Amino acid sequence: MVQMIDVPQHRVQYCFSEKAYDQRMAAPDFKTLSYFVAVAEERSVGKAARRLNMAQPPLSVHIKNLEAAVGTPLFRRAARGMEITDAGNALFQRAKEALLLANEGFDAARAIGSGSRGRLTVGTMIVLSYLVLPRLENVLRAKLPDVEIQYVELNAVNNVSAITDSQVSVAICIPPIAQAGIAVERIGTQPLMLAVRADSSLARMSSIPLARLSGVPLIGLPVPEGDVDKSVVASMLRRHDVSDADRATGRDHGVGAGLVLAGKGVAILPACAQIGRPPGVVFRPFRNVDAKMDIAACWRSDWESPLIEPFLACARASLRPAA
Repeated sequence: MVQMIDVPQHRVQYCFSEKAYDQRMAAPDFKTLSYFVAVAEERSVGKAARRLNMAQPPLSVHIKNLEAAVGTPLFRRAARGMEITDAGNALFQRAKEALLLANEGFDAARAIGSGSRGRLTVGTMIVLSYLVLPRLENVLRAKLPDVEIQYVELNAVNNVSAITDSQVSVAICIPPIAQAGIAVERIGTQPLMLAVRADSSLARMSSIPLARLSGVPLIGLPVPEGDVDKSVVASMLRRHDVSDADRATGRDHGVGAGLVLAGKGVAILPACAQIGRPPGVVFRPFRNVDAKMDIAACWRSDWESPLIEPFLACARASLRPAA
């Protein structure tokens, strides 16, 4: 290829081959840079070839091609070996940095891919915080010491959007979320109990027959898609032919207990809600009713992460009764 360049009072002609043009424009790959660094450190093509476990002639070709691509000599061939030029030394320093950064990047990618490193944002329902987090935090730190872990507080109103909008990696929910696009893994259960004011007649009973709740104002919680018929509590009452009166609604179990204290009715809550109950509210078990609510880990079904399995193992361990 011939290129004519006009310069005032001069006309200069540059002639070079397509191959040489391609060599000058091509960026060296990491393998070539590693070969160059080996020669620069060993100051000998022969020693570098032995270090790289390769023959000397192809290594020499790589170095010549690299010099052609850079457009300047990188070494001076001397009797005492390969002496690096100023241009070669400039490339040497930056090539070592590039190789180090690349190796760090590969190591980080492998670590994240294997689940030994990464970031995990855990959402937890307020009512489960005191039950789950003290053990979960310790178990997670022991199993995933190099994973960055943070926690986000959720409630029955925002837990779905927190998962679908990727505000959290995984959420611990009670009850489990039943929605397309969200994967669910049951990790434990909590018995259902009745929260009543301490000065009520129900509080004087050691256990509560479900029939006593007919017509009693019942404080409810938000349910999937606002459909009360999908509530675990509503299903239990239906099975035992108990009709509940019009209810007040709280956004989470703590608010439900607060409304009980305010005299708005009674609330059927998981037993773990006792941990943060306000003074003046007591919990009573149901009589002859095995009423439970599932606790589940929930995450976006399209989130494929090696952190899921170790997290599930830790979450199950945190909910397992202490020996």
